[in-house]
Amino acid sequence: MTTKSLTFTVFYLLGGQHRNVQPFSDEDASIETMSHCSGYSDPSSFAEDGPEVLDEEGSQEDLEYKLKGFIDLTLDKSAKTRQAALEGIKNVLASKMLYEFILERRMTLTDSIERCLKKGKGDEQRAAAALASVLCIQLGPGIESEEVLKTLGPILKKIICDGAASIQARQTCATCFGVCCFIATDDITELYSTLQCLENIFTKSYLKEKDTNVVCSTPTTALHISSLLVWTLLLTICPINEVKKKLEVHFHKLPSLLSSDDVNMRIAAGESLALLFELARGIESDFFYEDMESLTQMLRALATDGNKHRAKVDKRKQRSVFRDILRAVEERDFPTETVKFGPERMYIDCWVKKHTYDTFKEVLGSGMQYHLQSNEFLRNVFELGPPVMLDAATLKTMKISRFERHLYNSAAFKARTKARSKCRDKRADVGEFF
Repeated sequence: MTTKSLTFTVFYLLGGQHRNVQPFSDEDASIETMSHCSGYSDPSSFAEDGPEVLDEEGSQEDLEYKLKGFIDLTLDKSAKTRQAALEGIKNVLASKMLYEFILERRMTLTDSIERCLKKGKGDEQRAAAALASVLCIQLGPGIESEEVLKTLGPILKKIICDGAASIQARQTCATCFGVCCFIATDDITELYSTLQCLENIFTKSYLKEKDTNVVCSTPTTALHISSLLVWTLLLTICPINEVKKKLEVHFHKLPSLLSSDDVNMRIAAGESLALLFELARGIESDFFYEDMESLTQMLRALATDGNKHRAKVDKRKQRSVFRDILRAVEERDFPTETVKFGPERMYIDCWVKKHTYDTFKEVLGSGMQYHLQSNEFLRNVFELGPPVMLDAATLKTMKISRFERHLYNSAAFKARTKARSKCRDKRADVGEFF
């Protein structure tokens, strides 16, 4: 990119005001700097409507032109500007496959992420880790993603274990570390090292012998949940002998997390247990769990929980999930789910597949469906085969405009309101009758 075009890019991205890009520094510029970046600092500005909007509003060249400007701004003096640039890149890559573009700039992007993880704080580190996850998803398995993990892995590990770092940053770094390892690592010792790092985090929530019967949540509970979930993901790609070792260690300790006072920890522990049972039974069809009666009692209690001290939303969410977990543990059953994307559909028929889908959906957000259609790595993970090639006419018929979506949602809202009104009228009539 020439000096002239770079100047225009920054001019365009910063709301039409000329501004020189300052080199990366530990110092933060004033909040005023961020006001110029509001056009791209909103994470939803690129990805809220998915790849369709990107196709409609600009060509591939326009998109790449904006991305080049964002990459340049990751060197800016202001931490908030760097964070916004990282989020802008991440949201575009989550909504659009740009493999060739990314491949050419992989080292530049990796260097930018590395600097922001090392020099940045809190939100900037979180944004950098989130971008690293999507970068590896774009690259897929291979030497390029291995180099990304080799460069960023030690830094991510250091932040995860740093008690002084932001919890949100540590949480995102834990997910990033696990996801990148899942995609990139070809070294079994590196896989085992990552598992151990994550274990060292979430096992701090296990009940100790001197503890009460309830696991009390702490400021680090969210970090423990993320570590547990991504640890479970990595367990699905471990050799059988390693899986057996982990089952022996954790099968009798993990149920203690079901007594946590944090609903998300209870659900994470329950889903991890269901997946562990699935793995164990895949290794030995007649697998026997000694404490099955005690475990099923706990699961049944959570599936029918009516505790008045818990929020209604939490109880509803918990009961729904634990009904499925109880069926998996007791009856070896899984309620098949269907995921539709474009003209295709995918059936999620086991806990391993569900957990893998949920993890990548958390990273990609609304871009998950697009990546299922276009990303060869994810299509291989879910055994979907090569991407389906669609002509322009077919794609056009599949698209729904924003106005059509608005009409559809309005009609659905009116129908629900009408149904509720009728239900209330019936209850009123019954009351009058009595």
